[in-house]
Amino acid sequence: MTARIAVVEGGGEFDVRALPVMCGLLMVALAAGCTSDPETPAWEPGASAAASTAASPPAWTEPANYEYVVERGCEGKKQLGIYKVTVAGGEVANVERTDDRQFTSEEEIEPPTLGGLLEIARTAAEDGGKMSTSADPADGHPVAVSFDVSENGDNEDNTCFVISEYTPRS
Repeated sequence: MTARIAVVEGGGEFDVRALPVMCGLLMVALAAGCTSDPETPAWEPGASAAASTAASPPAWTEPANYEYVVERGCEGKKQLGIYKVTVAGGEVANVERTDDRQFTSEEEIEPPTLGGLLEIARTAAEDGGKMSTSADPADGHPVAVSFDVSENGDNEDNTCFVISEYTPRS
């Protein structure tokens, strides 16, 4: 069997028989870079800003005093309430229900601080549930938090919070 050698620019030689092997290795390397593990979330709660990309929101540090409005309810499901929350000294100081809906006791909640809300979602994820968060691109405060603790992950027990009117106070 005769070796097939090609002359490469600059005077080097290349064994042409190795070309299919190198192409195969290149395809495997490219495919490996394009796969991901569905069990591993793309974003880890509490991940540092150093691990984020330039387009990611900045890391958010919860201030001691702020106000926000939270709407409880997932898209496509019954809205369960809108609340204006005042946080003072790192604790919820006042909650005012701002919608005119009548509610049952099961629907009523005591909204936590935004840090507390993120912690509830993290705990749900650690307990095997699914968690999703979105952050404001300008300052990194949470604008949406949802988690699902149903056993079969069918979103039947999804809990969603949409945050608006976030205003830090001095």
